[in-house]
Amino acid sequence: MQFGSSKNNQTQEKWRWQIDNFVDDNETQLAALTWNLQQEWNDNNNTILGIDLKPQPHFVACSREQIEKLSQSTKGHLQEILGLIDGYKSEIEVLNLVIGEGQVKLIHYQPQTPPPDCAKSEENNAEQLIEILEAKLKQYFQ
Repeated sequence: MQFGSSKNNQTQEKWRWQIDNFVDDNETQLAALTWNLQQEWNDNNNTILGIDLKPQPHFVACSREQIEKLSQSTKGHLQEILGLIDGYKSEIEVLNLVIGEGQVKLIHYQPQTPPPDCAKSEENNAEQLIEILEAKLKQYFQ
């Protein structure tokens, strides 16, 4: 609990810890999905996997161009995220953007197993992983 924080502020922040819990619990599958989709997109990491929480949690592709436009409309507030995208090394780390409650959150972590190895050991393909992980996301955000 935070001192001096309003109930409305706590509600707005709830989705952030919900997504953190989701990532912690699904680190390997999320790394596999991120890797598989980036291989399909084949655009040198200029598109990253996003999670849009509205109306129900679902995965979306976030192009660098879309993020640049959003950054411009927010007076450069996403400039740091653009820098992380530029330095992103998909073979060793995971980078996802979460859109929720009028805010964005960056998921950026290095899984214990590199993403290509997560994808190799995963028995589900990208479409199946999307279905599985979206169902899990919905459970976190009920």
